[in-house]
Amino acid sequence: MKNLAIVLAVSLLFSGCGRFGNEDKKTEHKERIVCISKQYSEIICALNAQEDIVAVDVSSTYPAEIKKLPTVGYHRALSAEAILATKPTLIFQDNNIGPEHVVKQLNDLKIPMKNFTKHQNTIAGTDSLIREMGAYFHKEQRADSLCMKLDKDMKSALEAAVQYRDTTKVLVIHFGQASNIYMVMTQKGTAAKMVEWAGGTMAVNDEKGMKQISPEIVAQSNPDVILLTDFGYDRLGGSPEKIKELPGVASTKAFKNNRIYRIEEHDLVYMGPRTGENVLLIQKLIHQHAQ
Repeated sequence: MKNLAIVLAVSLLFSGCGRFGNEDKKTEHKERIVCISKQYSEIICALNAQEDIVAVDVSSTYPAEIKKLPTVGYHRALSAEAILATKPTLIFQDNNIGPEHVVKQLNDLKIPMKNFTKHQNTIAGTDSLIREMGAYFHKEQRADSLCMKLDKDMKSALEAAVQYRDTTKVLVIHFGQASNIYMVMTQKGTAAKMVEWAGGTMAVNDEKGMKQISPEIVAQSNPDVILLTDFGYDRLGGSPEKIKELPGVASTKAFKNNRIYRIEEHDLVYMGPRTGENVLLIQKLIHQHAQ
């Protein structure tokens, strides 16, 4: 019965899709693209190439206009039904999607999928990804402009970071929506690179990119600054009384000196056209008492 439902779904998909049905002449979309990558979503919008995007995953939250689109679930907890309901002709994904049974369903339905080259997680690699996506959408000139701005902003941030001789220890706390727990980011992730470029250092080192928050980890790290990502910060209402209830936070220098700041998750977890701007923002937050 389940397989029959899938067959019916794909029949409806192809009969209603712009590419396969007569409605093609009426729709404004040349393609119906579902984008399951927050990094791709931001770059596509920055390229002004979003006209054929019909849905995104819930982690695609920048720019604000992207949040007006239908969502198909968290990128690691996707819903096949939600994806099929958008009648996609193409899916963009960065090989970080799941669960496996949903990916298998999509492959069995032979919905075309596109992932761009996995470039190094560096500024140069980000430039390359932006240019590759720019070429795909025939937005080469726009891609060049985005890369020039990214490189200029990064140069400004790195030059400014030299003045901060004291190494500010930064603890990044993130609420994992999929796991429903608060976690700390370590020196392994993208956030650590950005904090370092901003003239700070990550307070927690570990073999994993994230660890579940615990009193021991927080107390041992004793950060000068805590950056709390938006979803977790807002979940606590931004209240200091609520924030200090997070394991170990009340004992830290950051809490005692009122140096806990809200930051958007998407500004920390991947690199894109605004990475230079975001490093400058982090720099301002973590060093504002030194200015």
